[in-house]
Amino acid sequence: MPERLTEMLMDTWTPLIILWITVLPSICMAPMNQSQVLPSGSSTGLKRLTEEQRVLNRSKRGWVWNQMFVLEEFSGPEPILVGRLHTDLDPGSSKIKYILSGDGAGTIFVINDKTGDIHAMKRLDREEKAEYTLTAQAVDRDTNKPLEPPSEFIIKVQDINDNAPEFVDGPYHATVPEMSVVGTFVTKVTATDADDPVYGNSAKLVYSILEGQPYFSIEPHTAIIKTALPNMDREAKEEYFVVIQAKDMGGHMGGLSGTTTVTITLTDVNDNPPKFAQSLYHFSVMEDVALGEPIGRVKANDLDIGENAKSSYDIIEGDGMDIFEITTDAQTQDGIIRVRKPLDFETKKSYTLKVEAANVHIDPRFISGGPFKDTATVKIVVEDADEPPVFSSPTYLLEVHENAAINSVIGQVTAHDPDVSSSPIRFSIDRHTDLERQFNINAEDGKITLATPLDRETNMWHNITIVATETRNHSQVSRVPVAIKVLDVNDNAPEFASEHEAFLCENGKPGQVIQIVSAIDKDDPKNGHYFLYSLLPEMVNNPNFTIKKNEDNTLSILAKHSGFSRQKQEVYLLPIVISDSGNPPMSSTSTLTIRVCGCSSDGIVQSCNVEAYVLPIGLSMGALIAILACIILLLVIVVLFVTLRRHKNEPLIIKDDEDVRENIIRYDDEGGGEEDTEAFDIATLQNPDGINGFLPRKDIKPDLQFMPRQGLAPVPNGVDVDEFINVRLHEADNDPTAPPYDSIQIYGYEGRGSAAGSLSSLESSTSDSDQNFDYLSEWGPRFKRLGELYSVGESDKET
Repeated sequence: MPERLTEMLMDTWTPLIILWITVLPSICMAPMNQSQVLPSGSSTGLKRLTEEQRVLNRSKRGWVWNQMFVLEEFSGPEPILVGRLHTDLDPGSSKIKYILSGDGAGTIFVINDKTGDIHAMKRLDREEKAEYTLTAQAVDRDTNKPLEPPSEFIIKVQDINDNAPEFVDGPYHATVPEMSVVGTFVTKVTATDADDPVYGNSAKLVYSILEGQPYFSIEPHTAIIKTALPNMDREAKEEYFVVIQAKDMGGHMGGLSGTTTVTITLTDVNDNPPKFAQSLYHFSVMEDVALGEPIGRVKANDLDIGENAKSSYDIIEGDGMDIFEITTDAQTQDGIIRVRKPLDFETKKSYTLKVEAANVHIDPRFISGGPFKDTATVKIVVEDADEPPVFSSPTYLLEVHENAAINSVIGQVTAHDPDVSSSPIRFSIDRHTDLERQFNINAEDGKITLATPLDRETNMWHNITIVATETRNHSQVSRVPVAIKVLDVNDNAPEFASEHEAFLCENGKPGQVIQIVSAIDKDDPKNGHYFLYSLLPEMVNNPNFTIKKNEDNTLSILAKHSGFSRQKQEVYLLPIVISDSGNPPMSSTSTLTIRVCGCSSDGIVQSCNVEAYVLPIGLSMGALIAILACIILLLVIVVLFVTLRRHKNEPLIIKDDEDVRENIIRYDDEGGGEEDTEAFDIATLQNPDGINGFLPRKDIKPDLQFMPRQGLAPVPNGVDVDEFINVRLHEADNDPTAPPYDSIQIYGYEGRGSAAGSLSSLESSTSDSDQNFDYLSEWGPRFKRLGELYSVGESDKET
């Protein structure tokens, strides 16, 4: 504690002592050098100097210092004196006034305008602001005129050790490989101190480890952390917690300090070999296991992690090296044993393997530590399984002649049960491969027989599948393909390759080749086809044609003479016998048609028809046919036109007899005059007592054929006429055959027994009696008008 107090007193009074030593000589020397320290603006000095002296002599500023100091964080009952301003123009009277301006003037720093003393009014913090720039000026108190130019000076805040070191980037995390040598770099930490680094030891830091020894050490001044113990093993301890301290004042007593933590993790290196959990493994597998199927797993543990723990497995010894294989599971690092080749319990019942696990990545620094591999023994027992039958051959090829007899044996297949307890085998044909059931098989011995005749020319190959099934276990089934080749026999006669028709020119020469014909045979002899051609015995001495065999197995037809004429004979038929070379030989007769044609001088056929002679020059039979076709077409068009015209003029309604009342002509103010005569058909107004018949329309054919509607029974006296008319209207609306479709149906039925009688004038001409129509005027205006018309007509008649 006394040392700390001494240091504080020295830090506080040292700048004051320096300030006093600096200022005191200037104060003492000021009266003596008054003429030299007067400011250039002083009027007194200027009066005593001549113009020459003003040029030669350089005036000096009258301020006695330009820098002051004040301690930070200083607090007391009164403001602290920072310093005093004084000018050599001040004679000691009260005529000079000191003015202070700049950073903190009037708030932080206050000046006595008479004495020039500057006081700090507040506690100052160097870390907040290290210095203040101020301006001082001396003016006349009465006139406020400046006595000299203003002068700038600085007040520096003197530092004290009031800030502890801080680790801004902490806490830290670092890694270092395990098994590292002593002094291996781990990481570097950094602390900062807000105190002044150029003044005293307030910011001089020293680092040390509080926790983490003896594993790690730190450089006191550089803060570099290093390993302090050799061969630190990650598998023993992976993570370390280290506490670092930074202390100022160079680490001396009384300094301030700060701490941080560093978490150091040891990273893995490949310093451990793989090790099998057990030295002997036992596995069992069924003999019918599929190839590539895993049968067991082995595991070599490695204390390392990541890439350093990866191991590869291999079979290095054993009697099943070619039967089994081992691979590495990338996820679990297990060794997976798989089957490479089929197993057979009856052949070998167990295998012994020696497997090895070795690290994939080896660190050469630790090779001397021993081999990074391990071995284990694996014993595999093969268990018996019920296996399906095995055929003596994977495929079978059988041959049979196409003329083989039904039920004849064409071949045999054999199979056996490979199990120790052999089971009898039954054979069958997969009928999906023999849909026509052309073959049978003996279920006991596997002999294949013919069920239907074969024809090589229809199907040369038959592919069937034979199924072998154990009688004791029907689920054990095997299949084998059987190919049956049908061998050829000479059972087809040769014939012309195509239907030939030869053309003979009328101007041909004797010995000229008319046609070359070839033959085909559906059979396929081993030595190829050889055909014999001949004429029928009765045609051997044919006076017109002869034949000649060519070397290419074809036949040439030759003319014996010239002078053939179409008028004499247009077509000749030449039967030719074709025989093959089979055993026994087969033959057939084919007829060649030879047509006599007219040819040009170059032998080009022009016409082969007899009618060419009778047609006029320049007009062929084809032209005549075209002309006749055109004439017939014109006649058909004319007939159709006439028929349509007649059909158009016929009435729309077919009637058995004409009604004398063709139309009802109605005259009233609302009608259309004579145009109304085309609106209604009298057929719609037939008397209900008459015969109701079906009158079809002739102009429009209905889409649906309806049965003719039945005529209604005669309406008795006293019937409801409105109901009758509504029924007829409904029938007409729903009957597509009722004419016409777009007209208004009007029924003018008056009923029977009317006191007025009939109003029709159709029968008036047949009566000679006079009629009086005056009573019509009593029926209303319309009937009165009708009476006047008839009355006029009668008078005209008499006249």
